[in-house]
Amino acid sequence: MKIKVLHNPYSNRWNSLKRWPEADSALKAAGVDFDLSVSGYADQFVDLAADAVKQGFTTIVAAGGDGTIGEITNGVAKSWDGKSKFPATIGILPLGSANDLAFALGLPLDLNEAAKIIAAGKTKTIDLGKCNDNYFVNNSAAGLEPYVTTKHERIRWIRGMVRYLVAAIWAIMDKPEWNGNLKWDGGDYNGPLSLLSVGNGRRTGGFFMTPHADPFDRKLTLAFGYRGTRLGLFGALPRAFREGEGSYVEMEGMHEVHFTRLSVHLDKPSPAHTDGEIFDTWVTDLEYQIFPQAVPVLMP
Repeated sequence: MKIKVLHNPYSNRWNSLKRWPEADSALKAAGVDFDLSVSGYADQFVDLAADAVKQGFTTIVAAGGDGTIGEITNGVAKSWDGKSKFPATIGILPLGSANDLAFALGLPLDLNEAAKIIAAGKTKTIDLGKCNDNYFVNNSAAGLEPYVTTKHERIRWIRGMVRYLVAAIWAIMDKPEWNGNLKWDGGDYNGPLSLLSVGNGRRTGGFFMTPHADPFDRKLTLAFGYRGTRLGLFGALPRAFREGEGSYVEMEGMHEVHFTRLSVHLDKPSPAHTDGEIFDTWVTDLEYQIFPQAVPVLMP
């Protein structure tokens, strides 16, 4: 049966639209038989993916960025009970700005190579996270990180990774902070917070926010901490580009732990996101859980 390709023309500030002829040629050259649907408005992928499952498609390819993959996963999960086999296999044509999940999974960014992987049909299962009512495949956060996202969405004149960096600098200048109570299996924290990031993959928006996360290890990774000054936050910023020795999580006031369940209560509302998409701008309580080895993904 044909696979369903869901294309997000808006990804990477409409660069995905410009690259679609290249993606289309790559799929056809690889011999992929596909049916195409294109989103016409924000959040439509949830409905498009849910409809694709109802129509009997068992493989759905996200042609876009990490937000596109996240929305498609949530759409597929509409017909999932959290226990049985996931209703569809997910494929990735990396047309986003950062393509963080593709990076975490070791998938090629070259569209011809990505199409060959889709054509081969081989799968591996990855862990799936959930925050409140929203599933995520790569990352979720409250605090500074989604605050950066709100800035990122307002920047219209810059594309690519530089846009994330400019948004981070803008957000740090505002210096938002919270007090939080965090409880996870085997530990807890009660105190000031600058950021709280939960990763299934190591990277989000080009930053290694959870540098020791692994989408295959049956756990999610929490990075959190507090930097009391703007200078302290700016000092952490370049180290967030490191995933090995010298990462920002090694700095004073920063922590990184692995968990299967996490409860978060903040003293004042924060924006929150899953896979880079803001799902709430005014939330104080978050519940995280993992569904280990839940989602089949097309991989080499």
